[in-house]
Amino acid sequence: MKKALLIAGFLCAFFATNASASSNDAWAEFRKDVDKACRILLGPQPKSAQVTVKVDPFGTESYGAALVTVSAGKQKSQRICIYDKKTNKAELTAAP
Repeated sequence: MKKALLIAGFLCAFFATNASASSNDAWAEFRKDVDKACRILLGPQPKSAQVTVKVDPFGTESYGAALVTVSAGKQKSQRICIYDKKTNKAELTAAP
């Protein structure tokens, strides 16, 4: 009986760890996809420009969101990138 409980506990811990790791991997892939889609929409930037994309780690149930900042010299502009989780398409809008 003790052996069966020990094995059951081990299996539960093993599968819980794998599920968690997969979930973390999936969220990391999501953030990478949002970042890439937003950068593509931004288009080519001057070599002197620095682009940062700060992705909301999980987004909403339907959308991902990111704050895109482009800095070149003393100028800085910010945009909001919205990413549709179903279609994997993104759109940019000006940040207030």
